[in-house]
Amino acid sequence: MTLLCLDIRNNYTVVGLFDADRLQAHWRVASDERRTADEWHVLISGLVERTESADGVIDAIAVASTVPVILHEMRELISRRYGGCQVSIVEPGTKTGVPILTDNPREIGADRIVNALAGVSLYGGPCVIVDFGTATTFDVVNDKAQFIGGVIAPGMGISLDALARRGSQLRAVELVRPRNVIAKNTVEAIQSGMVFGFAGQVDGIVDRIGESLGVSLDDLTVVATGVYADVVREECDTISDYEPMLTLIGLRLVHERNHA
Repeated sequence: MTLLCLDIRNNYTVVGLFDADRLQAHWRVASDERRTADEWHVLISGLVERTESADGVIDAIAVASTVPVILHEMRELISRRYGGCQVSIVEPGTKTGVPILTDNPREIGADRIVNALAGVSLYGGPCVIVDFGTATTFDVVNDKAQFIGGVIAPGMGISLDALARRGSQLRAVELVRPRNVIAKNTVEAIQSGMVFGFAGQVDGIVDRIGESLGVSLDDLTVVATGVYADVVREECDTISDYEPMLTLIGLRLVHERNHA
């Protein structure tokens, strides 16, 4: 079975292609809200057809979206082009096997639910999934495999953009580790603040999560994922595991639970 997974975020969309439980290929494209269902079809078809191990035939589709406009176009695309496929769209009522113990479960983003499912399935609980995306999110799953809440902070990309826009003598820089935390020029000073500042944020928040759970850091699995994870994860003392395709894996698991 060939499963197409779509992880739709505010700034980018990750497209993944699974053959059973093996990820054959993945791509990251811009989440353009102006793109129509037909344009998404052309884009996705072109990517899939260029996968050597795929035959171009999609049997099933799993979607998690934080962008309602794009989700609408995806529903249109699926109904018009993939009518014979099994479809799993992560939304309230979708079966995941992970209870959501928050004040309003319906407001939890689909990506966070999928990450929690993948995290507890791969690593067990208690665990914290740190997703370095548009926002930096911390999703907490307890030892009973229940999603109990988390933390949302501004992401590295939007923080850097805001700094460049609001600082008259500052500019956008590449997000890489500087030579030293004590920078000798403006570019590396910004890089130092971003990389080491976010690392300190992660360690500080994870420490507090562990205290709140009553769990030592030795017994807490902390998983990094997301587009900016590679930039900062090596500087974090609390991150124990890294899985860049965590959300795609979670989408595959959602599909398996809803189409056994």
